[in-house]
Amino acid sequence: MSVLIAFLSLALEAKLGYPDRLFAWIGHPVTWIGRLISCLDTALNRATDSDRTRRLCGIVALTAIVGVPTLVAYGLERMLLAHALGVVAVIALATTLLAQKSLADHVEAVASALDDGGLAAGREAVSRIVGRDPETLDGAAVSRAAIESLAENFSDGVVAPAFWIAVGGLAGGVAYKAANTADSMIGHRTPRHEAFGWAAARFDDLINLPASRLTAVLIVVAAAILPGMDARAAWRSVWRDAGKHRSPNAGWPEAAMAGALGIALAGPRSYGGVMGDYAFMGEGGRRDVTAADIRRALRLFWTADLLLIALLAVAALALLA
Repeated sequence: MSVLIAFLSLALEAKLGYPDRLFAWIGHPVTWIGRLISCLDTALNRATDSDRTRRLCGIVALTAIVGVPTLVAYGLERMLLAHALGVVAVIALATTLLAQKSLADHVEAVASALDDGGLAAGREAVSRIVGRDPETLDGAAVSRAAIESLAENFSDGVVAPAFWIAVGGLAGGVAYKAANTADSMIGHRTPRHEAFGWAAARFDDLINLPASRLTAVLIVVAAAILPGMDARAAWRSVWRDAGKHRSPNAGWPEAAMAGALGIALAGPRSYGGVMGDYAFMGEGGRRDVTAADIRRALRLFWTADLLLIALLAVAALALLA
């Protein structure tokens, strides 16, 4: 049943996304989890405590961040599945954990901004999806940033939640989303969160391991299907460059995307006025990336996403047979 829910929720969210009116009315599960994280960060992360104490408090916080929403989701799923039409409600709830349509829309917005409004508009659009300093980006860097965000968030925002929904149903998807949100909010190497966010960052690395590898494979297979893409280069790029990334997971989809498109992604970039020396994914690939490459990346993304949906459909049929 969990695999069937993962398949149907993916198919539904790819078409409908999360309605803006619903977001304006009740918010989104991620925003609800975010409020819990903010409260625990304020209550437990005290600058006067030692690093050891702050790390222990971070473990306690992560347990609550993941445990509370997961228990609520588990109870709700059990209650709903006790009724004939309850699976429909569970599928609808599971779509809120996925981000296919919104991810593609935000990345497409960067390409449109570059085409219609030039560099200034492109910088503004890409600043909504990446954290690097937009004023340091030229047109090629804006395009690279959009494609990197597409690759990484395909793993974090689509494949990983779908994987954990398939493994553990709605509760599994909520557990993943809670942990991933915790990493994005407190899993940073800053004076405030270096110790307190340690558990969140390490746990997120662990639970994203299977999805990041699966995402790379999906991109490689999609590249083999689409004309003008290079599946062999994508595969070589994964094995050569993925391990150079500072993240144990983000390098896999980024390297696959770079190789498939014949471009170089990542590389040095500035955060908060500090230039970081990041390795290139797709080393040796073309760096003069344009809005046209963003749209090529989107075609690759949607093809890989359809492969994921098909894979879950086959798995659901096999398990239900």
